[in-house]
Amino acid sequence: MAKKVKKRKDIKRKLLHKYRLVILNENTFEEKISFKLSRLNVFVSGSIFIICLIGLTILLIAFTPLREYIPGYSSTKLKRQATELTYKTDSLVNSLNYTNKYLDNIRKVLRGDIENTEINRDSLFEQFKLDPSSVDLNPIKEDSMLRAEVALEDKYNLFERNSDKSSVVLFPPLSGTLSDTFDRDKKHYAVDIVAPKDTPIKAVANGIVIFAEWTAETGYVIILEHKDGLLSVYKHNGSLSKAQGDIVRAGEVIASVGNTGELSTGPHLHFELWDNGNPVNPQDFIDFK
Repeated sequence: MAKKVKKRKDIKRKLLHKYRLVILNENTFEEKISFKLSRLNVFVSGSIFIICLIGLTILLIAFTPLREYIPGYSSTKLKRQATELTYKTDSLVNSLNYTNKYLDNIRKVLRGDIENTEINRDSLFEQFKLDPSSVDLNPIKEDSMLRAEVALEDKYNLFERNSDKSSVVLFPPLSGTLSDTFDRDKKHYAVDIVAPKDTPIKAVANGIVIFAEWTAETGYVIILEHKDGLLSVYKHNGSLSKAQGDIVRAGEVIASVGNTGELSTGPHLHFELWDNGNPVNPQDFIDFK
């Protein structure tokens, strides 16, 4: 028991034993600063310093952006930003897909490449079959008059399936002689209009230039986009008066007749009309006489 008490006293004495920390000038041995220390003071001071340091570190991480660098940490702001980026990415993907489809249509127009899809009409109308002997097929006067009126209107307007196109009036891009006409079987989706070189070529309707470049096969090409998915294409031009992105008016000069491109055999205009990615006969809507 006495040994334990003595041991405790020795520990207490060591903890409370005074020491002096002195800082001297090495050359003159002049005393600059001195501290009275004990082991207990050093231990307490060190513990307090470590606790304060840990507390400051926690506060610094908790209330500054440094917490975002901690692995596994997730903040509300980061979640919101991640959600917004996800929506933006999805929108960009949809926009990219739409743009790619649009560019595919433009490439088809430039190459004159379309897919011929054949449909068995008999199978579609099987359920609506009627006995011809029971139907009076003789045209009446009103029917003949209506047919003549519709045929005259279709000469200058695009009805097709979209009624909005009834307001679109197309003007002839050029006056001249037709050397070749629209022929779907030969994949000639255009009319070729022969005219003297440098004759002005005009826009058939209001629109915007979506392509105005040189191609090896068709020379200088300009494509206009009109409303309701209608495209007009002008190939083998001698020069272009408009650039991509320009807005043009109906009847405005956009190019001149030329003989450019490997497929050209003389000064002429190769003119095409495309309705929502499908070629249509320009003579159905424009009078080239």
